[in-house]
Amino acid sequence: MLNDITLDVEEGEFVVFVGPSGCGKSTLLRVIAGLEDATSGEVHIGADLVNHTPPSKRGIAMVFQSYALYPHLNARGNMTLALKQEKLAKEVIDARVTKASQMLNLEDYLGRYPSELSGGQRQRVAIGRAIVREPRLFLFDEPLSNLDAALRMSTRIEIASLHRALGTSMIYVTHDQIEAMTLADKIVVLRDGRVEQVGRPMELYNNPANQFVAGFLGSPSMNFLPAELITAGDTRTLGIRPEDLVLSEGGVLSLQVSHVEELGGDTNIIGHANAHQITVRLFGQHPVKEGQDLRLGFDPSNAYYFDANGNRWAWLSLAAHGQRRVSRQKPSMSSGPGWSGKVSTTTGHPCATSPARWQRTTTAFTSTNGSRIEVRADARPDPAAAAITTVAGTPCAPEMRNP
Repeated sequence: MLNDITLDVEEGEFVVFVGPSGCGKSTLLRVIAGLEDATSGEVHIGADLVNHTPPSKRGIAMVFQSYALYPHLNARGNMTLALKQEKLAKEVIDARVTKASQMLNLEDYLGRYPSELSGGQRQRVAIGRAIVREPRLFLFDEPLSNLDAALRMSTRIEIASLHRALGTSMIYVTHDQIEAMTLADKIVVLRDGRVEQVGRPMELYNNPANQFVAGFLGSPSMNFLPAELITAGDTRTLGIRPEDLVLSEGGVLSLQVSHVEELGGDTNIIGHANAHQITVRLFGQHPVKEGQDLRLGFDPSNAYYFDANGNRWAWLSLAAHGQRRVSRQKPSMSSGPGWSGKVSTTTGHPCATSPARWQRTTTAFTSTNGSRIEVRADARPDPAAAAITTVAGTPCAPEMRNP
């Protein structure tokens, strides 16, 4: 089931839908293709409303995970079948097949049948079958899932090169975050039929909206620990990426090593801190052994914090109001190009005995694509005022004590 999805794919853009199994990414692709009906809302391809347009008339070409090649037709026959059904001239068909086969290095395999082709070659034939149709939109449904690691990498490079050569919009579905990060102009992260966050790969990596996105993007995945391991009384969840942890004699975390992965260029250390598993990624080779005790440190600017619901705590810079701490931002996105903010309310913060010492500002942000978020930013305008650490005996969050 899909819920309240609004999404734009720009002309020539490569958009990747990513998420765990059952999140709705393939269902969304099939709705765009017309293979499943949208029970509400509208689907536009270009300027055309296509909700009631059959798949064959939508100007799309789809590449499936299973290749879906006809075993009784050779590679050329599979690539030309749809064009023959459209009754295109033989000269046009031959020109398109020649162009596609050159792009995909298939010239020597056009006379072979699927059973005579490797997995990577079959997938290239399936992609070639899509190219010769010259569609307005390419749809890829986990096309690399059946390939081994080496073929996945080489075919991924071929698809990226193909996109640059054709300049056609492409939507690509995968559960592999590495494919998403390396191929996409824009990533759409889905969970349970909803969009969790949309943005460029490094925007999502560096500024995840919530704990789910933070943990899904990145390999090895982000570590999550109780923040009270660092700061007593802090009830939030601390997120720190494996590559941001460093060996430090005076580090704030104590790690007992349980496993070491020596990868040559990298060394991954897996261990436990107070019964919580932590992965450390060190660049280069390091003589670390199982059972060893290590001290770990990290730059606080590389830390992420999440509340009990997995929502992100973050810094936010507002030009009109100076530097403020964001108490809760859902979804979390930094102010920057493409975003504009308008202050809607300013009130006294509950972690204060007087509004003069603390102020809470609620700001509505709107992006250029119409997305809207509301941010509650807290600041103490008088830096000389004494920091308030408790209200009615309840500790304030560290951000409230040290704005």
